Amino acid sequence: MHTRRCLFISLGLVMLMLIFSAIVPAQKKNKNQKGEPAPQSNPPTIKLTPSTNVVMNCPGENSVVQLAADAVSPQGLQLRYNWSATGGRIVGTGANTTWDFSGVQPGTYTVTVEVNSGREQDCTAFTQTAVVVRECPPPTCPSIVISCPDTVRVGEAITFRASVTNLATGITPIYQWTVSAGTITGGQGTPSITVDTTGLAGQPVVARLSVGGFNLDCSAQCTTQIPYVPEPRKFDEFGDIARDDEKARLDNFAIQLQQEPEAQGYIFVYTGTGRRIRPDYAQKRTARIRDYLINARGLDSRRIIIMEGPPRTDPTVELWIAPPGSRPPTPR
Repeated sequence: MHTRRCLFISLGLVMLMLIFSAIVPAQKKNKNQKGEPAPQSNPPTIKLTPSTNVVMNCPGENSVVQLAADAVSPQGLQLRYNWSATGGRIVGTGANTTWDFSGVQPGTYTVTVEVNSGREQDCTAFTQTAVVVRECPPPTCPSIVISCPDTVRVGEAITFRASVTNLATGITPIYQWTVSAGTITGGQGTPSITVDTTGLAGQPVVARLSVGGFNLDCSAQCTTQIPYVPEPRKFDEFGDIARDDEKARLDNFAIQLQQEPEAQGYIFVYTGTGRRIRPDYAQKRTARIRDYLINARGLDSRRIIIMEGPPRTDPTVELWIAPPGSRPPTPR
């Protein structure tokens, strides 16, 4: 009895172990089926760059656009490129291709590139760009005539005007101005510009107009001179001083005029507003100065211009020298 019972218990343990060994793998299999999904690949990134966005489809010329697709796979996978266009012909299948527009009519065309790094849909990316095809410009330039003044004073604005005629049908001219000196203050991009000439004394201003929209250099220019105009300068100024001191100041003035034989001498006499100033003060001082310069210093009377200025607080005499061509000074 005892031997059979142990055998029965042993057989029971063996059966339990067999059942347990069958259940555990199944549990592990179910656990794997319900675990985290396998990681999936991310789509590539892509950027498309054309060599130009405008093509002039001219006979005999190479009307092509170079296309560069910059694509990157985050997983470093090999990429495949698929190109398609709404017009023209795509030459090449890789990242860098050529878009040929030979014989294509004017218009706007789109190219699309699709990049694939796997079989799944989420491994695909695409982008596109557009190119405008224009008619070939006429082989000849229009007639361009620019008008401008021969001379202007320094600081005076110059206006340059262009007349563009004999334009081909359908061509809209593009105006681009440049100047050799000065500053364009208005009108750039139009047939007329204004140029500031501040500080340009003695310089020419050359305005050049380039008319775009053609396959030739279509330009014209016009030149305005800005003559140098010398300015009169104040040589000396003094008040109601002693007669000998006044003569000494006039001597220096006369010497300078003799050294500049083409210059003109101007003398402005201002009376004072004080009570002790005689009513005829300015007239008498003017006559005295004129007499000294002409009779004592020997200056030509035609080179001396003496004028009375408005009253000042104190009597004053101003001595001016005006070079040839300068604007005459005036009492102030």
